[in-house]
Amino acid sequence: MSRTPIENQADLRIGVVEFIAPDEIKVLLDIEAPDGIAANAGIPREFPRINSYVIIPNEMGYIVSQVEWIAVERSSFPKRKGYQDYGLIDLPFPLRKMKVAPLGVLQVVQKDKLKFQRGVHSFPSIGSPVLIPTDLQLKAIVESGSNRRVYIGNSPLAANAEVKIDPDRLFGRHLAILGNTGSGKSCTVSGLIHWSLEEAEKNKSTENVNSRFIILDPNGEYSQAFGEKAKIFKVGAEQNPLEIPLWLWNSAEWSAFTQASSKAQLPLLKRALRAMRNEELEFNNDIDIQAKKFIGIVLQAIISSENKGEPYNGQFPTNKNFIEKLERWKISLEAFNIDDRNLPELIASLSANITNHKVAYAPERYNYQIFTQQEIHDLIDKIRLVFESFGGNEYELFPKNEDTPIPFKGDVFINYLEALAQETGNEQYLEFLIARIRTMLADSRMDSVIGDKINIQLDKWLESYIGKSEESSITIIDLSLVPSEITHIVTSVIARVIFEALQRYRKLNSKSFPTVLVMEEAHSFITRYNEANDGNSSAICTKVFEKIAREGRKFGLGLVLSSQRPSELSPTVLSQCNSFFLHRISNDRDQELVGRLLPDNFRGLLRELPSLPSQKAILLGWASELPILVKIRDLKKDYRPQSDDPDFWDVWTGNTIDRDVDWKGIANDWQEKNTSTKVNNDNSEEIQDLSADTNNDLPF
Repeated sequence: MSRTPIENQADLRIGVVEFIAPDEIKVLLDIEAPDGIAANAGIPREFPRINSYVIIPNEMGYIVSQVEWIAVERSSFPKRKGYQDYGLIDLPFPLRKMKVAPLGVLQVVQKDKLKFQRGVHSFPSIGSPVLIPTDLQLKAIVESGSNRRVYIGNSPLAANAEVKIDPDRLFGRHLAILGNTGSGKSCTVSGLIHWSLEEAEKNKSTENVNSRFIILDPNGEYSQAFGEKAKIFKVGAEQNPLEIPLWLWNSAEWSAFTQASSKAQLPLLKRALRAMRNEELEFNNDIDIQAKKFIGIVLQAIISSENKGEPYNGQFPTNKNFIEKLERWKISLEAFNIDDRNLPELIASLSANITNHKVAYAPERYNYQIFTQQEIHDLIDKIRLVFESFGGNEYELFPKNEDTPIPFKGDVFINYLEALAQETGNEQYLEFLIARIRTMLADSRMDSVIGDKINIQLDKWLESYIGKSEESSITIIDLSLVPSEITHIVTSVIARVIFEALQRYRKLNSKSFPTVLVMEEAHSFITRYNEANDGNSSAICTKVFEKIAREGRKFGLGLVLSSQRPSELSPTVLSQCNSFFLHRISNDRDQELVGRLLPDNFRGLLRELPSLPSQKAILLGWASELPILVKIRDLKKDYRPQSDDPDFWDVWTGNTIDRDVDWKGIANDWQEKNTSTKVNNDNSEEIQDLSADTNNDLPF
């Protein structure tokens, strides 16, 4: 015999509403409500549970609420089911109460088909029944949302319903994965990438998956996590050495690297960089070259004045200023004292124009006549003719700025900077700056990463590090061996160049090139800074990621941050993250910061953070319809980053015997001696000098 909806609702009832507010509802539990195991939901289920769900019927369907706390309150009046025996004296008994936070509404779309929607517009009244949801209702709550494409785990509080996410939401508006060390952050990062690519492979409509993930790995954890799918760039590697040449750096990164003072050193540093970008590879005192440069400047200036309308403006002092420009140009050109290549004719033309348009009519002021358009065009033609006679061309009229990534050599740059210091009389100001650059470039640890030996063009660099079109690309940039003096600069350059490349792709193609940039140990690279350390390398690195966080979405660059200290992260970057995976967090400052990410009625969920076991996390934000506790899927051993806890006991007790150490080999590697690694059949490593075995070409 079928049961009516009212009978079903009566079986699922656990209490009634006794207090209502927009952000909280208090429930009085029935005496017969289950204490530990509820069997009335279809299958045995633990009840009540903190952060589990209950539903309250209303005219729109069911109000879905999350349990925040459960308490016992002693009542001074007895309450028994059935008839009262007034002849007996009864003792006070406990009343169980529960506080829940309203999340949204569960609507019935069709029979056995439910839809969850965030937000509550119609609240229940006092005495409304509170029900325990069925498995179907729980799954409808957890499995809500559209485009649920990638399966990432299950919800232990919702009948193990599958938790799936939309990659567009997860990666498109930036993601932060936060938690203590050992809580499972790195496995979550690796799993999200693997599972997303696996699902894309199943649904691809072309031959290859067209995806791009770039992982900045400061600890070298991900080298084995993606197998042959990944291209790994590492310091000193033979196949894919990490190369961030000096010419990729912009002026801000050079300033931080050299610690240039803003008053005397930085202007000359930028001037030298502009010279390098415009391929002025050495400081030249040739009078013809200097004349060509100056004439080019004059040509640019007069074209700019014409565009502004200065020669045609009859109002004082516009024409007066233009005549004064002509006078200064004439005096400067006369100083070159060159008698050929049409320069004397240009000087004469400037003199005639000055005389013809500057007529005195009163002792105290001048009347500056208006130029005609033809006069200005004739003057521009004469200047252009002289400019070309000195070997100039139109391309040189628009020089590149100091941040354009044009290749140059570090030693040429230093030589030019020294010549520039001598030419301007600023040797004393640039002496220490040049010494710092020479010292850093002479460091053999940095030479392989930033030195002049690197021979790569910009397009090849972008293709290697970002990837080709119509091809899946996972790039792991191992920063573990980068010298600490340039770690932040190298990270800043990589992130900035990737961002600017995607900006230009959007400019040229009017569409984005979706790419995900993953920053491990983000608290070390995206830190808070103030005015005192605004110009150092750490602040420069943070500013790059702040710009990516603010603008990256428009150009298809998604940011994934993994950090164990969210309180040390830049507030700007963290505020731009729209989705979060929160693993175990025990530090009170970090908990306080994370607590600000949620409205007050969700704070109860975060109280579980200090006790979360590994592999469990709270998913909240744009990627999830509601905050939910997730047990992350099991990750294959081969997919896991190398971030396991040290196995002290097995090593101490001898259960693990592969811990042989060769301090000589370590010392040779540390002292940069020519060594190589030979792997014997017993898997032990034997360090040999190259002079003893020239056939062994594997670097240690």
